[in-house]
Amino acid sequence: MIIGIPKEIMRGENRVSANPETVKKYISLGATVLVEKNAGKGSLISDNEYVQEGAQIIDDVKEIFDKSDVILKVKEPLFNEEKKVHEADMLKKGQYLVTFIHPASPVNHAMVKKLAENGVISLTLDGIPRISKAQNMDALTSMSTCAGYKGMLIAVNDLNKFIPQIFCATGMIKPANVFVIGTGVAGLQAIATAKRLGAVVYAADIRPDAAEQARSLGAKIVDTTIPSSAAIGEGGYAKNLSKEDLLKEREAIKDTIAQMDIVFLSALVPGKLAPVIITEDMVKTMGAGSVIVDVAIDQGGNCEITSPGIRDIKYDVIIEGIKNIPGMLSVSSTSMFAANVFNLINYLTKDGSINLDLKDEIVSSILVTIDNKIVHSGTREAMGI
Repeated sequence: MIIGIPKEIMRGENRVSANPETVKKYISLGATVLVEKNAGKGSLISDNEYVQEGAQIIDDVKEIFDKSDVILKVKEPLFNEEKKVHEADMLKKGQYLVTFIHPASPVNHAMVKKLAENGVISLTLDGIPRISKAQNMDALTSMSTCAGYKGMLIAVNDLNKFIPQIFCATGMIKPANVFVIGTGVAGLQAIATAKRLGAVVYAADIRPDAAEQARSLGAKIVDTTIPSSAAIGEGGYAKNLSKEDLLKEREAIKDTIAQMDIVFLSALVPGKLAPVIITEDMVKTMGAGSVIVDVAIDQGGNCEITSPGIRDIKYDVIIEGIKNIPGMLSVSSTSMFAANVFNLINYLTKDGSINLDLKDEIVSSILVTIDNKIVHSGTREAMGI
């Protein structure tokens, strides 16, 4: 089995899909590992470190795509400006792609269709189920930890006022108000970070257990008014709300939104589009200079007017739609990501090559395209197939 590690081409993406430790492990499984020149530079990994563990350094990324049985990436396939070709068109029939595809997101639909047309067997890391045997493969949880921490720091840096309560010569300055919506892994890390910085933190999640975890970190809970029977899906995850319940949730939180200095959005439904919780009209009620960080943007975003991939200002509110926040913590996030991906590949490998059991619950959750078809249920639903 030949495993290819191309350099990430998304702007500002400093992560890489394998580090020297995992290269050594792949080779111990009998694989050959091809690494694009300078692929690890953004994570402070030199080509020589890869070579010392047995990898081959390749100058031309096209050679990696041509020779590899498996391509490991961090982000979804994108247009390669240098080669003037889309990465999805560099992949070939029967080749495996393992990365974060976020296939249900509308901005990725054309790319997913291209993967299917080209006969690529694509596996999306955001589909890993949160079950005990998949825990060490769960790159989404690992990256959510990074996104929660760094995303809150981005919001704090954007804000033009103090975060903690300050006593000074002119008296007392009140602490900033922070509202975290969606208290899964990213949300809880965001709460913890904001609390450490001295903010007054509010939180909301439609799942009672998740809200209780936020309370345990010191957040003040905003009741979404959604009954647990409508909120909790398989495995304890949030599920898609009906249109009526989504309107109720928006109504329940809108007054809190208007009072916040920072709103951190991380509400996701596994394998599906993120729910739009903050409408354009709600953004208009926020104070000038306040900040929204929408880390759900890879799956469409929780704010109606978040611009994917960029920092924007609308109605005097700063809206962060950065899609690769974990890449800003590239040393830590690459270490976590590379280990997660190796554990997945090791799980799928039988007798030296990847073997997919389509009845396996991990495989069925992450498989996006195979045999020239789109098979991922959340993607098919989002595409109207």
